Amino acid sequence: MDAAVQHEPQSETSRPAGAGRPVGQVRFTRTYRHPVKGKNINEKTLLATDYLNHFNEEIMLIGMVASMPECLEDAKAWQPKSYQQHFRDSGFSDKELAIEAYEHAPPEYRAPFDVVIERLNAAVATGVSEIEIALSGDQMVLDALCASVGADLQALVDKASAIINGYAESLDQTAIDELMDDDPEHTVFV
Repeated sequence: MDAAVQHEPQSETSRPAGAGRPVGQVRFTRTYRHPVKGKNINEKTLLATDYLNHFNEEIMLIGMVASMPECLEDAKAWQPKSYQQHFRDSGFSDKELAIEAYEHAPPEYRAPFDVVIERLNAAVATGVSEIEIALSGDQMVLDALCASVGADLQALVDKASAIINGYAESLDQTAIDELMDDDPEHTVFV
């Protein structure tokens, strides 16, 4: 047989799964389920609730603004952080594993999780702006607004937590679309 036999290039459909894609784009979900076992990373979703601490701190600050207006400056200083950046900056013992696992999280969890996080980031910005406006007005309005913004943010954190813990297991594209259609905007009371 001639050693110089030419082979036809493989078509996209004849390539093995993952061939030709960068390694980071190939999902190794099952591979990551073993190393996360016993860690504070969910084995099923490959996501960690520790990330939500970033939002819990802001919710706490917003709750304090009504009685301690000086907390608004700290609330305004809060900035969104990506999942990866949160763990890079944290003291989480398995932060590198958390980052790697997130990159390989099953899409049925990762996609709705990312949508909820986008909603949270937008809701924080909107809520803080509304509270800043209300700060110069009636105390009862400020109290109600801080409580409302805090409750709305907590509801989104609870959604994210449910996804992280695998309780949103049947999210199909329709459910993801519904999440994306939710209106995170708050009504200004002033």
